[in-house]
Amino acid sequence: MTLHFINAQLIDPEAGTLTPGALTVHNGRIARIAANDEAPGGAQIIDCGGKYLAPGIVDLGVKVCEPGERHKESYRSAGLAAAAGGVTTMITRPDTTPTIDSPEVLEFVTRRANEAAPVNVIPMAALTKGRAGHEMTEIGFLMDAGAAAFTDCDHVVTDTKVFSRALTYARSLGALVIAHPQEPILSAGAAATSGKFASLRGLPAVSPMAERMGLDRDIALIEMTGAKYHADQITTARALPALERAKRNGLDITAGVGVHHLTLNALDVADYRTFFKLKPPLRDEDDRLAVAQAVASGLIDIICSMHTPQDEESKRLPFEEAASGAVGLETLLPAALRLVHAEVMDLPTLWRALSLNPAKRLNLPGGRLSVGAPADLVLFDADAPFKLDRATLRSKSRNTPFDGMRMQGKVLKTYVAGNCVFEAP
Repeated sequence: MTLHFINAQLIDPEAGTLTPGALTVHNGRIARIAANDEAPGGAQIIDCGGKYLAPGIVDLGVKVCEPGERHKESYRSAGLAAAAGGVTTMITRPDTTPTIDSPEVLEFVTRRANEAAPVNVIPMAALTKGRAGHEMTEIGFLMDAGAAAFTDCDHVVTDTKVFSRALTYARSLGALVIAHPQEPILSAGAAATSGKFASLRGLPAVSPMAERMGLDRDIALIEMTGAKYHADQITTARALPALERAKRNGLDITAGVGVHHLTLNALDVADYRTFFKLKPPLRDEDDRLAVAQAVASGLIDIICSMHTPQDEESKRLPFEEAASGAVGLETLLPAALRLVHAEVMDLPTLWRALSLNPAKRLNLPGGRLSVGAPADLVLFDADAPFKLDRATLRSKSRNTPFDGMRMQGKVLKTYVAGNCVFEAP
């Protein structure tokens, strides 16, 4: 089938441009990009109505709770939520029950994902067995089984010798290691960022320096081993100089940040609402602004949803006892667009972080608006206002901090390999 999109505002993150034009899709790939609306014979015409057409979002770090906790999120529900949010590729985390740390479990989740999800699903595997930090997994076999990267998620590998050996082995195979930069002893049990506000609320807190200390250790090990490394979340201003030096020194390092840390701050936990309890905890406004500027400048490479489903029972607890995390597949786009509406960055820059950079880091063909690229596309209205009602979310778990908030930006259609997998009602 041939599709021809006309009257579109084309976002090209590779060229950094936003231009009116037309785009043709043939056999699941982008076949032509032009300034005019001349359609090839027999093509299905799709009038975009002057709205934005961009590469589908590549979301690095999505938690799907299969196997083990399917009541929180399944590949089917996560895939539907992703399609509704303009996410065409989910890079899934291995922090499941059991952990995805063997080729057999990896093959199971890959098969389940391909059967159930309407979007692309690419799994990651654990770096150490059981994410316990004692013994590294069979990285080579897991790569052969399709693992995109290796991570223990929010479990920091405290044994430096184990971590350095895993990095050395990963380097020999060209594997990407994703780590959670945090000093684990300082941050243990923390529910907020240290400061006057956390003290007044009586919440156990952690200094932003814990992130800086964790990143400094990891950078030293990358320098020692030469491994490919990605920091899953950089959320504090104090970590940015170390990241900048590491990049300037030529280390193979990239960094990401979750959309909640870009759009919310520590004061949002004022009413002890556990939907605002995240890991790492929400930071001060100065940190939020510094990190947003780091994304705009390219120092921080990737924005992700850090989608972490938690059921009602694990959230309806006192703040310090409640589970950390928030869902984000459907709210990633409107939340990220806050940065555009606030004039922190333009749309091509935002899409570089949402789509192009994660695809490049994982050597995926998507994330681009270029001839020959997969026709994974999102058509959206950046200005459409709405009030978010968490009851309407497609995720099984609905632990979103944006419940009841007024937001802007609605997905109109999502395409995966040229097939429409979501159309707004």
